[in-house]
Amino acid sequence: MSPVLTASIIAGYFGLLIFISFLTSKKSDNDTFFRGNKQSPWYIVSIGMIGASLSGVTFISVPGWVGSTGLSYMQMVLGYFLGYLVIAHVLLPLYYRLNLTSIYTYLDERFGFWSYKSGAVLFLLSRTIGASARLYLMANVLQIAVFNAFNIPFKVTVIVTILLIWLYTFRGGIKTIIWTDTLQTLFMLLSVGITVVVISKSMNLSFSGIINTISDSQYSKIFEFDDWSSKQHFAKQFLSGAFITIVMTGLDQDMMQKNLTCRNLKDAKKNMYWYGFSFIPVNLLFLSLGALLFIFAANQGIALPERSDDLFPIIATGGYLPKIVGVFFMLGLVAAAYSSADSALTSLTTSFSVDILNVEKKQNSDAKRTRFKVHIGFSILLAVVILLFRAFNNDSVISTVFNLAGYTYGPLLGLYAFGLFSKRNVKDSLVPIIALASPIIIGILDYNLSMGFEKLIYNGAIAFFGLLLISKPKN
Repeated sequence: MSPVLTASIIAGYFGLLIFISFLTSKKSDNDTFFRGNKQSPWYIVSIGMIGASLSGVTFISVPGWVGSTGLSYMQMVLGYFLGYLVIAHVLLPLYYRLNLTSIYTYLDERFGFWSYKSGAVLFLLSRTIGASARLYLMANVLQIAVFNAFNIPFKVTVIVTILLIWLYTFRGGIKTIIWTDTLQTLFMLLSVGITVVVISKSMNLSFSGIINTISDSQYSKIFEFDDWSSKQHFAKQFLSGAFITIVMTGLDQDMMQKNLTCRNLKDAKKNMYWYGFSFIPVNLLFLSLGALLFIFAANQGIALPERSDDLFPIIATGGYLPKIVGVFFMLGLVAAAYSSADSALTSLTTSFSVDILNVEKKQNSDAKRTRFKVHIGFSILLAVVILLFRAFNNDSVISTVFNLAGYTYGPLLGLYAFGLFSKRNVKDSLVPIIALASPIIIGILDYNLSMGFEKLIYNGAIAFFGLLLISKPKN
């Protein structure tokens, strides 16, 4: 694909997003930005959340991950569904009963000021790193596909990437995101579907032939029950998937902010059921694409890249398939990356404005100016962190995101578990120490034992035990 064609596709796509932003942000205020005026149809929220959850990381890294782990990621996906059920029946009723804008306000009511601020800071740290990792992946592909041809440095690519997000989110916020994420989800799934069809036709495979080819390949293994020491053991993957979902969706302002725009709790639960169920076939589609990419590369004598994340971009845009695949690959990648990053920027702005600056207590005009400044500030911060990823990260991005989640979301898991399942009071001023100590302990254990994604569970358990030590029964 020529850089000019790629740039034209991206420009046209963002023109459409900005048009949607114009339609959805009329007469917008802070309630529109933070809560979407609580008028979002649940089915639109559900479709959009699929794209936000998958993101550019899933689009690129999950197919690339097949090379080293086969289809074993499906074990985590099955665990995700259990996590979504917990969110629907435990967390959503709590959030709607308290009528929250930021979900971390619950920690203030349950424990106190320092617990509340600790939870908010943990989210801000987690989401800044996660969103930056996803945007780094997107900016890296844009650099290869477009900007290298014009001798434009990576720093400029990052600035353009962040600026485009800011342009269509700074007015409408979450109300705009609900609708743009739906569009982006459809583009992403269409891109993957077209790639699967074209690759299968190039190898003369029918639908049953695709199934048989993948089943007979070295990438077909899903379940691991025998080797407990393996990071891909079913119990580790399934439970990790459930807990990752609970913390990265249920305890994450980014994802819950969308749910809280639904009209009522009943609609929010419907959204969570359908969204959780849809996640299973959607991820199976991505993994099947990954297996076909590796099989196709072997058949065509294509050398595997050093980073598995690069395989899909190389095959889609390298002239090995018809040009239409490259066009839809770029559309899908842009849609996948931005469907996650735009909502992340909005949720970071919401959390910092509400949880740290108490913007809801200010006059509306002052609150709007404050929110505008915070939105710009986080845009700059994301750009800086992306450049740091460029300098230091060499791992698969999806692996990096899940590993970092094991450290940053663990204390949040412990805080909410203790708040929901214990009636004891904690010494609020000591909670930040627990929130800092549990990731440090996990880091020491991980360094010596080389733990997998299950470190999130252990981290949450350590935080829970720490809170127990500084607690006393309610009077």
